[in-house]
Amino acid sequence: MNRFQPTLKACILMAALVFLIGLPPVASALEATFYIGLFSRILIYALAAVSLDLILGYGGMVSFGHAAFFGAGAYVVGIFAFHGIEGSAVISWPFVIMGTDNALISWAVAAAASAGLAFVIGAISLRTSGVYFIMITLAFAQMMYFFFTSLELYGGDDGLSLFTRNRLGHLDLSNDAAFYYTCLGLLIGFLLFTRRLVNSRFGMVIRGCKENERRMGALGFPTYRYKLICFVIAGAGAGLAGALMANQTEFVSPSLLHWTVSGDILVMVVLGGVGTIVGPVFGALVLLLLEEFI
Repeated sequence: MNRFQPTLKACILMAALVFLIGLPPVASALEATFYIGLFSRILIYALAAVSLDLILGYGGMVSFGHAAFFGAGAYVVGIFAFHGIEGSAVISWPFVIMGTDNALISWAVAAAASAGLAFVIGAISLRTSGVYFIMITLAFAQMMYFFFTSLELYGGDDGLSLFTRNRLGHLDLSNDAAFYYTCLGLLIGFLLFTRRLVNSRFGMVIRGCKENERRMGALGFPTYRYKLICFVIAGAGAGLAGALMANQTEFVSPSLLHWTVSGDILVMVVLGGVGTIVGPVFGALVLLLLEEFI
């Protein structure tokens, strides 16, 4: 009989899910639509925090450069929207890629671009460990920050405005409630994916690397390759969160890549509980609510 009795954790998660699902209609009924935008922001940062927890909580990789992937994803959306309005190509050689405000395209490219960036940064950074790894990831993030600051075509340090949110099929993302539920759905999907990943054979190897990488290597596992793949997946998740942030604010700027953003995401993970999957969601909730009301 106790086997089917819900645990306290399950009850809390169910209550949180019911609260999040019911928030938009309740907020609209109370004429407090401000909270829909606030919690959309919380859900976006929660997605970024969960992606960091994947490498920090399960892989033991303390990255201080997660903002590089977050900001890169946001800029991909901004650049695609910029060229979509002009009707010009984002890339014209060796093949032509036109600008667009189609979410399926720009969000996928944002995640893929951030994953590619994570591959390059991870391939170099993962050859170190400890404080050296922290400083190298921080250095790469700051390099990306100054790179986007120098892009005068896309606003430089003034940033780049989007005239409207992306299109997602028949969904009207300009409607705050529709955008909120999109963010909620993507967060839940990424949480389920992360849970499946960390409980898989791949996840077992990553957790083993955190505990004793030398022993995992002695057992025949290519630990560098496993950690790099994990780093790339985390970068893709952060890039998707950045794409959502660009849509929520309808604005992107180099400030999204600043080291303070990496610090905020790291604090969310620590507040919610490192290596807990859903903990960073509560960490994002606590930090952003404190930031808003205090």
